[in-house]
Amino acid sequence: MDFYKRVGMVCGMIPRGKAATYGQIALLCGKPRNARQVGYALNRNLAGEVPAHRVVNAQGVLSGAAAFDYPDLQRRLLEEEGVEVREDGWVDLKVWGWKNTLEDALKLREMFEKEGV
Repeated sequence: MDFYKRVGMVCGMIPRGKAATYGQIALLCGKPRNARQVGYALNRNLAGEVPAHRVVNAQGVLSGAAAFDYPDLQRRLLEEEGVEVREDGWVDLKVWGWKNTLEDALKLREMFEKEGV
């Protein structure tokens, strides 16, 4: 299994105008305890060209500033997609969170099998 390729595939499915958590991505990759590894993959660009700005921590806090060229780039990219980011860098996941479905998970599993990852 190539975890980083899976991370890229899952991140590619996050809808525009939504945010997902590192843990949510890890779970969809089949490794629910690897949220930190998701962050590592995104920070080091190991998952390829993905919308990493749509990934926040479990509380909805923007936590990827170090991975972007400018400290507030993640905020600006999310806001350009219509996501409301509070002054303290927090996204309300009840409103803006990606609520993936079982169908999404099954589609990802099929994609992983097809790609051999």
